Amino acid sequence: MANDSNKATGLTRHSRGSLYSKSQYPRGSTENHVEYILVASFHIDRGPIMEHQYPGAISGDENMLAELMLPDQAHVRNQDWTIFFLHKDKSADEERQQISPRKRRRDRRSGDNDARRNSDSSDQGNDEDYEDGSGGSEDNDELEDDDGDEWETTNLSVKPLLLLALEEYFKSPIPETLQALYNSVNSMDLSLMPRLNILERQILQASDIKDMFVEKFEHMIQQRMAEEAAEGHNISADSPSKSTTSLPRLGNGIHPHANLQYAVPRDTHEFETRVLYNGIPVPIKVPTAISPETVGDFSLLKLIQTFSAPHAASSQPFMIHPHLTTGGAYTHPIIVLVNAMLTQKRVIFLGHNRPSGEVAEAVLAACALVSGGILRGFTRHAFPYTDLTKIDDLLKVPGFVAGVTNPAFANHPEWWDLLCDIPTGRMKISNRIEPAPVTEGLLYFQQQNPAYSASSSFPAASSDPTGDQSFIDDVLRSIASRHGEAVIRAKWRDWVMKFTRIAAAFEESVFGASALYIGGEEADAGVHGVSGHGYVWSDESAKAKELAGSVSRIEGWRNTRSYYSFIQDLATLYTARPLKSLDLHHQHDRLRTTKLSLAASGAIYTALSTAVQTPAQITQLLTFTPEAHAGLFYISLGLFHSDAQVRKRTVELLERVQEHEAGRHFWANLSRFVKVAWLRIKRDDRPESGDVRKGSVVSGMMGTDSGIDGRLGVRAGRRS
Repeated sequence: MANDSNKATGLTRHSRGSLYSKSQYPRGSTENHVEYILVASFHIDRGPIMEHQYPGAISGDENMLAELMLPDQAHVRNQDWTIFFLHKDKSADEERQQISPRKRRRDRRSGDNDARRNSDSSDQGNDEDYEDGSGGSEDNDELEDDDGDEWETTNLSVKPLLLLALEEYFKSPIPETLQALYNSVNSMDLSLMPRLNILERQILQASDIKDMFVEKFEHMIQQRMAEEAAEGHNISADSPSKSTTSLPRLGNGIHPHANLQYAVPRDTHEFETRVLYNGIPVPIKVPTAISPETVGDFSLLKLIQTFSAPHAASSQPFMIHPHLTTGGAYTHPIIVLVNAMLTQKRVIFLGHNRPSGEVAEAVLAACALVSGGILRGFTRHAFPYTDLTKIDDLLKVPGFVAGVTNPAFANHPEWWDLLCDIPTGRMKISNRIEPAPVTEGLLYFQQQNPAYSASSSFPAASSDPTGDQSFIDDVLRSIASRHGEAVIRAKWRDWVMKFTRIAAAFEESVFGASALYIGGEEADAGVHGVSGHGYVWSDESAKAKELAGSVSRIEGWRNTRSYYSFIQDLATLYTARPLKSLDLHHQHDRLRTTKLSLAASGAIYTALSTAVQTPAQITQLLTFTPEAHAGLFYISLGLFHSDAQVRKRTVELLERVQEHEAGRHFWANLSRFVKVAWLRIKRDDRPESGDVRKGSVVSGMMGTDSGIDGRLGVRAGRRS
């Protein structure tokens, strides 16, 4: 079990028995952060031309690349940017080559664009294998011309660096200028950024705690100091064998440009480093945890507000389509957009007289919205910016999402299924859209649930069978309360996760089995005294109602790229889970959403305490108890169970959680009322012959709370 735990936490055990943390970017790696730098400009006679490519030329049509790098009407704006993806064929040798997961993540290109000249930095890599109707291949490269750059599928704050490089290029438009930028960026040291496994990334992304997993950063620094000490280097920090509590932390009165050898990040969500360019240290922030389909700099809040405000002011009915209008003719536009991308429809964002960067941002935000960090396959067929000259190639791609600025697209409904007009904030379903086919799954469901056969195709306008309207209302309330981008992304991740779990329940209900759930038989075996898996409803009527409202959307999704990619990802996720005999998500949802008997709830608390033992298993449990779902609150209710053994088991589970590097933050967020209850049960369970000093130990485990908790801890020690 210890070996499984180490594997799940990204640690390896050396021959001496010490744990060794892995880096996302190991020191001494031959991989470059940037593979190519391209410069394009507009020639008055020849149009867009490619001026330089460093260190060599990228295969492909140079004229096409130059046109993509320079958006239309760029000369009328001081600054503009665009982003596009390149797909090139792989050779037979490359197809047979085994590609590492890290190499797959580093398949992005980046750069900078000005109205007259463009300097582009690109990173060449490989992506997952797909087939598309455009004659594209399995190699997915991305190239971005942006004043704000992109890296590792997320945005980085490198605008100052690119602006400096662009100014330098204006002074000296020679390859040596590009070489200096190339060498500076590739010399950036990211070797102290720890590698998180998939479960740890989920916890970090769902949390706003700035020192989550800070121990991993400290351990990386310890390892580096130990390596340098072994090599005989002089180090100014403490000995690696000592605690890292004395390590400086950025933000605690320390300037980020200070000459520090090592420092813990002020926010573990981002790794802070520097690039030395022409003697100027340029700060760079690299996201520690990334999600699929997250590319570039965008805002989900902006996208939601753009299309929600006009709908709230004056609702306009949509043309009914079973895949898109799951809430009737007045389905919220954002839900229509998500449904269109889930069911692989052709979506166009139109921004007439708007910068190309604005429509590109909307496309990237839409891809991240529907992905939720869970699904993928949307950016693979995304065209953040395109124009009429490429319409023939665009129409060959099934289920694309594209950004345009030419209003001529609005006059050709045969080119798109859903048109999103950014200036007006309105969406329109094409009258040329293909009707939803009648599938076997839909017919089987209607035969099994005749009472809901009508609502599955045409939901009533006043009802909310899927709960989408309630969800959108909650999102809008969060935006009005200024909860921030991270909260909105977490809510959409929950929505996408709920959708996939409901789709799995639909397949099991209709077909008897589902490819969207692995390990159902193990979870139903009841090894730990409880059984069950999948999404939880209050009763069978609620289940049938929600499935009826979602059946068309689910059937439309079941034949898409993202559906089949999700099945592949589930196999990887299942392998990474250290605990497979118990569906932790299902059992926690039962505690959170259903009214249970004392015996049923006691069995769940006991099963959780029995099954969740190792740090890796605790990590798995914490992925299903995010702050948005009240954290450990529903598990802590076991402290108030009528059965003393259940209370004891809950105390043991929470005690292990407290000792976990991420669990200690979840414990700290519990109320003092819960902590007092935990302490009392801990005190009552202690033998009378216990040492007085044990009381102070228990009190210390309660964190930084003072007052009543500390006094109770002292009294507990004296009584024992």
